[in-house]
Amino acid sequence: MFEKLLTVEDLAVAYGSSRVVHGVNFSVKRGEILIIAGESGSGKSTILKAIGGLLGKGGAIVDGQIFFDGQEITVLSAGQRRKLSGDAIGVIFQNAGASFCPIRTIGDQIFEAVRAHRDWTREVFREWAIDLMQKINLDSATLDEYPFRLSGGMAQRAGILAATILEPKLLLADEPTSALDIVTQAGVVKELLNLRGRLKISIVLVTHDLRVARRMADKILIMRRGEPVEFGTREQIFNEPQELYTRELIEASGL
Repeated sequence: MFEKLLTVEDLAVAYGSSRVVHGVNFSVKRGEILIIAGESGSGKSTILKAIGGLLGKGGAIVDGQIFFDGQEITVLSAGQRRKLSGDAIGVIFQNAGASFCPIRTIGDQIFEAVRAHRDWTREVFREWAIDLMQKINLDSATLDEYPFRLSGGMAQRAGILAATILEPKLLLADEPTSALDIVTQAGVVKELLNLRGRLKISIVLVTHDLRVARRMADKILIMRRGEPVEFGTREQIFNEPQELYTRELIEASGL
């Protein structure tokens, strides 16, 4: 078993001649949380999408290497990447409610995704889902609700349910708390930390909020204008930042 679950080497992403991310290197151990932080447009979400194979057919050119569980995944076919997605790699989007189809229930949509990876009956699925929902403080009735009927906090927890029901090894979270009020943010952060503790799941989370980073991170990567500025442990970044930009971000966050 590889100690490092995820390794990114010399990652670069370009659209035509426009390079939006370059020179990115980091690794994430099993059970570790990496926060990618920085201002809007710094390339944070692009890195996450490159890892998850979510850049689509928009003309993105990805260079460098990404190793997941010892396997180089940038060379995999679209079909091979789909097998990883949802099973070994889960994704929580910034606005989880918008990622669901508005005219189908939450349960139907998650069950369909699960069936792509597991031969579960609907009864087994509901039993498994309800057990997880109890752990993330989500009412089991949510399975029979439509996305538009959910509050922001409930929608994010439904997104966590969808991303983690198959107990993936790696969870990618793109600004999962940015659209939430302070109280709900704290609840979502708590649930993610609980999941890490219970499942030993690794998390790569993108945020511009260094308060979230300070509470959750084992390691932090600071990005600016598509380039890495600083990478280190939470203690190194907050107690002994080496770069002026990092210090400015910390000060701007009131930390």
